[in-house]
Order: sequence, then C-alpha cells, then structure tokens
Amino acid sequence: MAQGMTQTAWPVLAELGTREDGPARLARQAMLVALGIAGLTLAAQAQVPVPPSPVPVNLGTFAVLGLGAAYGPRLGLATILGYMGLGALGADIFASSSAGNNGLGYMMGASGGYLLGYVLATVLLGALARRGWDRSVGRMAFAMLLGNVAIYVPGLLWLQHVVGSGAFDPATYASVWDQTLAWGLTPYLIGDALKLGLAALLLPVAWKLVGSARA
Repeated sequence: MAQGMTQTAWPVLAELGTREDGPARLARQAMLVALGIAGLTLAAQAQVPVPPSPVPVNLGTFAVLGLGAAYGPRLGLATILGYMGLGALGADIFASSSAGNNGLGYMMGASGGYLLGYVLATVLLGALARRGWDRSVGRMAFAMLLGNVAIYVPGLLWLQHVVGSGAFDPATYASVWDQTLAWGLTPYLIGDALKLGLAALLLPVAWKLVGSARA
C-alpha cells in the first residue's frame, strides 16, 4: 500500500489531477456527472435482443460497474441517481425505453429491479475502488463479480414478481422461477462474463498507464 495511504483512502481515477477547491471543484464534478450520464445512456442503447426475455443484452452493466470504480462511491452515486432521475422524468435513456414506454411506468416494469441493482453496484464498486481493488486484475475481477451479484439479486426478485403477476407461461415453463431465470439470467451469463473480464482488465491497465506517464 502506498505510503501515507490508509486502507479506505485510495484515490479513484476521476480524482486524478484534481487540485481545485470550492466552485471549481463543484463545476468539475458536475461535468463528470453529466459525462457519466451521457455514457450510461449510450451504453444502454447498445443492445442485442435475446427473445423471449424482455430484458435485452446491453453495455449498461459494463458502464455502471466501470463508472462506479472510476468515480468512487459518492460521485458514482450522484451520477447514477441523476441518470435514474432523468429516466423517471420520462427521458428515453434506458434500454428498450421508448416514447410510449418510459418514466416511472418503465422503471416499474421488468427491468425495474435491475435499475435498483445499478445503484447498489455503483456504490459497491466505488467503495471497493476506494480500497485499491481497481489496481489489481484479480481483485477487480472479484469486485466486478460482486457488482453483477448486486445487480442480479434485486433484478431477478423483481422480475419474478412481474412474471408471477400475469406473465407466467405454464405451457413453456415449469414454474415462475424457471421462467424468471430463463428471462433474466441464463441469456446473459456469457455476455456478462466477457464484460466482466474486459472491465477487470481496463482499470488496472489505466492505473499502470498513469504510473508510467508520471514516472
């Protein structure tokens, strides 16, 4: 561990080169929040449908986990809440949202639990990055795995409620949970594993590049 650095005081990538204080610091943070929301929006639109699931594969999880690790827990939380707030107001920024399916109505649908998981995962990855986990490929991979768990647990619980509330197809699936897992978990495992591996490599590599530039 670096000299003079406590276990909970590691800087995150978004803080590199920050020396300003007061209004200049707030302006920089506001700019980072805006950029983060834009990045989350673009990532959500890059998607691939996986029928019969109502939740498409997209780069949203990749962006959320990367943003949390790069921004830290506080700035990451402000960014993801800003993103959710815009979505709640009706902005077409979520995966599969549209002019006719947006706002709180969309957020209470099949993807609602995953959106809550995004918030939890952002804070979790930010907290782990504060402990230096983003410096190591192994620790970062484990952090990304934990982040995916934080997304899937509320996502699947809410999706199970949606399926059980009228979407269950007993002719195709043995149970509500069988359909829930078929819609909300199994189609995404390979893609999530690839995204996890890529994200686990990117941040440690970024830190090494920063160290080399400063050497």
